[in-house]
Amino acid sequence: MKQYQSYIAILAFSTLTSLIGCKKAVLETLPNDRISSEIYWKTEADARSAVNAIYPSLDAVNLFNLEGVTEIGHTNTTFTAEYNIENGTYDASHSRIQTEWTAGYRGIYLANYLLDNIDKIVTTNTALIGQFKGEARTLRAYFYMKLVGLYGDVPLVTTNISAADGKVITRTATKTVWEFIDKELTEAAALLPNTYAAVDKGRVTKGAALALKARANLWSGNYTVAAAAAKQVIDLGVYSLLPEYGKLFSIASENSAEVVLDKQFLTGTITQNAFSFMGPYSQRSSGSNYVPTKTLVDLFPMKNGKSITDPTSGFDPKNPYLNRDPRLRFTSYLDGDPLPSGILFRPIPGGGGGDEIGKTQYNTTTGFSLKKYCSAEDFAAPGASGLNFILLRYAEVLLTYAEAKIELNQIDATVFDAINKVRTRTDVGLPALASTLTQTELRAAVRLERTIELAFEGWHLFDIRRWKTAETVMPGKVFGLTYYTTAGAPVVVEVPSVNRAFSASKHYLWPVPQKEKTLNPALGQNPGW
Repeated sequence: MKQYQSYIAILAFSTLTSLIGCKKAVLETLPNDRISSEIYWKTEADARSAVNAIYPSLDAVNLFNLEGVTEIGHTNTTFTAEYNIENGTYDASHSRIQTEWTAGYRGIYLANYLLDNIDKIVTTNTALIGQFKGEARTLRAYFYMKLVGLYGDVPLVTTNISAADGKVITRTATKTVWEFIDKELTEAAALLPNTYAAVDKGRVTKGAALALKARANLWSGNYTVAAAAAKQVIDLGVYSLLPEYGKLFSIASENSAEVVLDKQFLTGTITQNAFSFMGPYSQRSSGSNYVPTKTLVDLFPMKNGKSITDPTSGFDPKNPYLNRDPRLRFTSYLDGDPLPSGILFRPIPGGGGGDEIGKTQYNTTTGFSLKKYCSAEDFAAPGASGLNFILLRYAEVLLTYAEAKIELNQIDATVFDAINKVRTRTDVGLPALASTLTQTELRAAVRLERTIELAFEGWHLFDIRRWKTAETVMPGKVFGLTYYTTAGAPVVVEVPSVNRAFSASKHYLWPVPQKEKTLNPALGQNPGW
């Protein structure tokens, strides 16, 4: 589905009230003619175009930004929107707070628009119409998951309403929204196929709906349902891990059996700019906007599975990247690594080269730079990549299954097998976990595995919120690599002017955007805001 065929463009309305209240001029024909919903909904092609229009609202580069407001990432440039969120110095008027709210409800509006109108189409192909409904309901659930994960209680809008109603609508309790998401995904999965023909690659499948159901119930703490939904995905027999973790984020591995849900791009047609946005400054990049931290790098164990803090691990502080979990180098560029241009990544202060810390305001401030999605294939045109963004992959499904079972204290061989499959990929090769680990030890192990396996894929903020660990891991300064002076003294890079604050009574939820609250005082506000 790379080309999205013909599509319907939603106008860029800025607020929830305008998004859910506007009913006119929603659709645009190709190439130019405006038409109304009264004459549009006639054919299966109309429905296909309408469902295709929802997909562009899926997340892309903006997911990386959210890693920059966690302990494993840093918002590298002070003028970037997430910088204040990372430091805890933001309020309800902050641009990112509004942007996420608007983006979520734009996608919901488009899904509702299809679901409100699709039954006007007269056709005997009820299975296809059912599929389109399943796609729209799954995507709508995806948007609601992110909204409730960020804001807690949010308005639950399942049909497009008037502007007047939009100005008095209230927020729905988080628990009710989670129940809606679960029901939607259960029913959508029954409408969707396991796979599609090549021309429709990228569409939501049964496995995607079930995997999102597993994620949603893990986030909401409904571990029994989370484990069962993850097991359904496993039992489909459709998905498997790509043997080489290092090839996951490349054009050659797009649509692999590990990908459960992604956002599709196409070089020269529908592109994304992750490389230019996130890559090392020397690589024709506009700046390393969000960079890994020492906290993340130190989490990756040694190749023997032991933590670098274990005195028996073999960790060498003067050669800190030797014999580490290979996923570290697949995730981040490290000092001395070759770059797509052919030069070496040299971020150490005073070391010379284009990536040296402090050389420009766009250089990495931690000495690390993201490697995921910064593919050498895109070096010639780093701002116009056709590489798909993976939004959910099979490794997450396995770790969700394991985590849910651990929380239920239903620990058996399937739990170890799920985690060990992720750890023992061909090019990762970590030892299997010891079968004697307790529930507490396994909880720590699966959380660590999730953090490093899925680092900078956009979902860690939601993890530290649901684990209630953000109040512990977030406050304080941000550190980067360690280097040695000519006299042999170690120096740990400290990012200047960053001192993160996190209040447990306030920061586990973002505030309702001020613009929304001004338009509709009935929305209320989250505690502490």
